[in-house]
Amino acid sequence: MRNDDVIQSIRYMLDVSDAEIAEIMKLGGYSPAREEISAIFHEPAEGEEKEDISHKMTAHFLDGLIYHKRGKSDKYPPRPISIPVSNNTVLKKLRVAFKLREEDILEILKSAGFKISSSELRALFRDKNHRNYKPCGDQVLRYFLKGLTIKLRDD
Repeated sequence: MRNDDVIQSIRYMLDVSDAEIAEIMKLGGYSPAREEISAIFHEPAEGEEKEDISHKMTAHFLDGLIYHKRGKSDKYPPRPISIPVSNNTVLKKLRVAFKLREEDILEILKSAGFKISSSELRALFRDKNHRNYKPCGDQVLRYFLKGLTIKLRDD
């Protein structure tokens, strides 16, 4: 899934402004320029190709989102960002940021109209080198973002 689509979905989910998106990125250790933030939400003209934002920016945003939702811990040093940002990484970071357990994620996916078994879900969170690792497809991530939006907006 495109990096800008992920950030746009999270922005809608949390109902935050451009300035708050920039603050979340700053928490993750990245100081974005105003043009970089506007590029995320800019709709291209007809026939114009939109350039996706960098993996570095997305990684810092996801780390900042964890700090925004859970707070920064002085006990542990910040972890280095992992690039490129895959759908599996987005899923893992959102699980941490919103303190979701396996049952919560299954319920979120079900509320969005997507059914997945718990073993299939666990495969998405495994290490890339594990024999049972499964890459997260765009469809699963879209349904997860949609379900999480439904859950957060209804609360």
